[in-house]
Amino acid sequence: MLRSKYRKYLAGIAVGALTIGLAACSGGGGRAGGVDADGNATVVWSTWGTADELTRFEEFNKDFMKRHPDIKVKLQPVAAYGDYHSKLLAQLTSNTAPDVFYIGDDMIGQFVDSGRLMPLKELMDSKDSKTKHDDFFPGLFGAAEKDDEVYAAPNDSNPDVLWYDKEALKAAGVTEDPATLAENGEWTTDKYLEMNAKLHDAKLTGSMFWNYWATHWSWLSSQGVDAPYDDSGAFVGNKDSDTVEAMQQLGDLFQDGTFVVADTLPDGAGADSVFVTHKAGFFVQGRYTIGTLKSAGVEDSYDIVRWPTRDGEPAPTGVAASYLGINGKTKVKDAAFTFWTEFLSAEGQIFRLKGGGNAVPSIKGADEVVLEDGYPAHAQTFLDMRDVGFEDYSAEARVPGLPVAISEEFQKLYEGKTDAQQSLDTVAKLVEERSKK
Repeated sequence: MLRSKYRKYLAGIAVGALTIGLAACSGGGGRAGGVDADGNATVVWSTWGTADELTRFEEFNKDFMKRHPDIKVKLQPVAAYGDYHSKLLAQLTSNTAPDVFYIGDDMIGQFVDSGRLMPLKELMDSKDSKTKHDDFFPGLFGAAEKDDEVYAAPNDSNPDVLWYDKEALKAAGVTEDPATLAENGEWTTDKYLEMNAKLHDAKLTGSMFWNYWATHWSWLSSQGVDAPYDDSGAFVGNKDSDTVEAMQQLGDLFQDGTFVVADTLPDGAGADSVFVTHKAGFFVQGRYTIGTLKSAGVEDSYDIVRWPTRDGEPAPTGVAASYLGINGKTKVKDAAFTFWTEFLSAEGQIFRLKGGGNAVPSIKGADEVVLEDGYPAHAQTFLDMRDVGFEDYSAEARVPGLPVAISEEFQKLYEGKTDAQQSLDTVAKLVEERSKK
């Protein structure tokens, strides 16, 4: 099994041990909220996250309770992302789940299909809503929507941009700036691969990618290839010559060492370490990379650019997200929705992401947090890519374990154990077989 980095992409939330003393930690059983004798409601909500992120959530809780003295909010964190969803599903089955909870984008389809989430479309259109459906960027809902109903909404997002190291590019003899080329409509695949070849010749890593859905599907989209799924949800990429050609090109670049799968780098010499020590030209990640660069004190050497395309014009690429849903059996529906809609609102996202937040708002009216300190120089790129980007295809995200299985199959291509046609044929079989189950 690959050491998957899904956790790094779920709205930038890097999972770690919880080092602050929060109530109702992962060792105990879940309990939903209720209404006390005075008519005051308690809303229990759950997520995963680092200590810093959970501290910010607690600050939001306190601010929310000041504005709503009749609603008490309790955070129920779970330490490990790998344990989070299985525990939550068990709680939902035993009717002990929190009232409101985060859901990862690799699990949202399974939760929607479980029938345990509250339908939200009517509530989102109500007078009490601060989060109308059209306020969100449509490409971010992904598998959270089904049969014209909404079951969760993206709490924020992270477009996969190409971070680049100006120092590494200079050392490889690259004289052109990727972001400047993009502004001029000249950021082409040929230019990008030319830079990667120079980096490789200089004994540096060209580009590092995490092996997950946004890498392979963004590559196809950026190279002008149609989606690998048809309107019925059937996988058809293996029958399309352009898809096969583009995937073989991607596989060849990994096989010759120009591109590197970040998941496979050894402990102690991981992708972050390689990047901050100027040993790689490009690293495909989200906004959370700001924290890594600033912690290393090297942020001035780095900027971001969108994915290159064959004609130099922008193309839709992957945007990771995590979601906020409401327990369909909550006993405090009105209070839970009040918390849900304010947490996701523009004001709520500004509160959570301002001052160096690690994600990009998923709703209109909160973009100021991305541009507030002018870093990176082309921070607008995050917003531009979010506006046209897409979440994982619903046909894939709805099937438990399928995104990871597809990534593992493509890993064989990247290692030269298969060719693109073989891998795509295997993916088609995986989709068909697992979808039937």
